[in-house]
Amino acid sequence: MSGIIAQNSGRHTGLVKASSGGGGVWNLIETQTASSDSTLDFTSGIDDTYDEYVFKLINIHPATDNVNFTFQADTGTNTSYNQTITSTYFNAFHYENDSSTSLVYETAKDLAQSTSFQMLGRRVGNDNDQQISGTLKIFNPSSSVFVKHFMAIMNEAHYQDNLFNNYIAGYFNTTTALTRFQFKMSSDEIDAGTISLYGIS
Repeated sequence: MSGIIAQNSGRHTGLVKASSGGGGVWNLIETQTASSDSTLDFTSGIDDTYDEYVFKLINIHPATDNVNFTFQADTGTNTSYNQTITSTYFNAFHYENDSSTSLVYETAKDLAQSTSFQMLGRRVGNDNDQQISGTLKIFNPSSSVFVKHFMAIMNEAHYQDNLFNNYIAGYFNTTTALTRFQFKMSSDEIDAGTISLYGIS
């Protein structure tokens, strides 16, 4: 029953199966598994086939303690990964020992017309029980008319033994099609973890 929500508007009897060609189908494009990699690059399969692309990031573990997990994009066959981003970043956190909690807008983590890598996780720990996982959505990356919006929700085990739930959103300020994405730590390698790219139809 793929796409069971897509064509349910106005129905009062519960969920119904979408008709043939309905939305909501997740189409796996590529999966990469890190093993002491400096970057994970997705350089194919991102085109005008889908309007929405989703990266599922699972148990991304840094080789070095207290590093940031980041991403950027590029166009065509370019490999500079320096597209202009404007974004916002806020999170909730809770210490394991219950000593502190907070919900805060992280002004130093957002970008304002910057070509830097966008942070998805801050100061991730490399203990055996520490990593970062979450979802990153890219909307209509192949548009030649509009900027390219993105949204992410990430859950990370911080190096100081607390939980961070991060919310990031923004846009790539370009009307050129984005064709590739790169993920990396702010320092050293991605020790382990899996990233899967899906197209949503």
